[in-house]
Amino acid sequence: QVQLVESGGGLVQPGGSLRLSCAASGSIFSIAAMGWYRQAPGQQRELVARIPSDGSTNYADSAKGRFTISRDNAKNTVFLQMNNLKPEDTAVYYCNAMASTYYRANTYSNYWGQGTQVTVSS
Repeated sequence: QVQLVESGGGLVQPGGSLRLSCAASGSIFSIAAMGWYRQAPGQQRELVARIPSDGSTNYADSAKGRFTISRDNAKNTVFLQMNNLKPEDTAVYYCNAMASTYYRANTYSNYWGQGTQVTVSS
C-alpha cells in the first residue's frame, strides 16, 4: 500500500501565501505522477496541478501564474507553493499519487491523502 500525508494548510489572508507538502510512503515501487486536487463545499473535486515523473507540469487555469508544483523524486514528496491566494481558493486540498507497489510493480493505482484545509479570508 501507499500512504500520503499532507501538511501546510491553514488560514491566510487574501494575497498571502502557503506551501503544501505531501510525502508518500509504503511499499512504493514507482510513482508515475503526483498532484494536488481541491474540493470546495458543494463542489466536485478538481485538479489544481500535476507533475509526472519527467518533471513536466500541468495547471488548472485558476492556478496558472500563482501556484507552482514541484517534486522531490528521491523523497517521494510533492510541494505546492501557492501565492496571491484568493477567497475562491478556499477548499480542502488533496494530494494524489499514481503509483505501483513492490507487490504489483506493473500496475498503477491512484492513491489519495486525507486532505488539508486551506482557508483564505480576511
